[in-house]
Amino acid sequence: METYLNFLLIRFGLIAGGLVLLALAAFAVAVVLKRRGRLEDVRRYAEPAARAAMRAAARRLEGGSAARRGGGGRGEGR
Repeated sequence: METYLNFLLIRFGLIAGGLVLLALAAFAVAVVLKRRGRLEDVRRYAEPAARAAMRAAARRLEGGSAARRGGGGRGEGR
């Protein structure tokens, strides 16, 4: 049991460390773009893609629970 818990702790540490490194890399890119005066250009190009991704995620979340249950509510069609 102790070995399994150690494995879970190591896995959590690796995932958390990876997320921290990813956040630092994104921050460094943003700082470099801001210093070069290109941050507004990047925002202008990235905004439509981010909005489309949010719309797709919202559609998936709204329709996902009904699709997993078989599409109908209250046991219909079973």
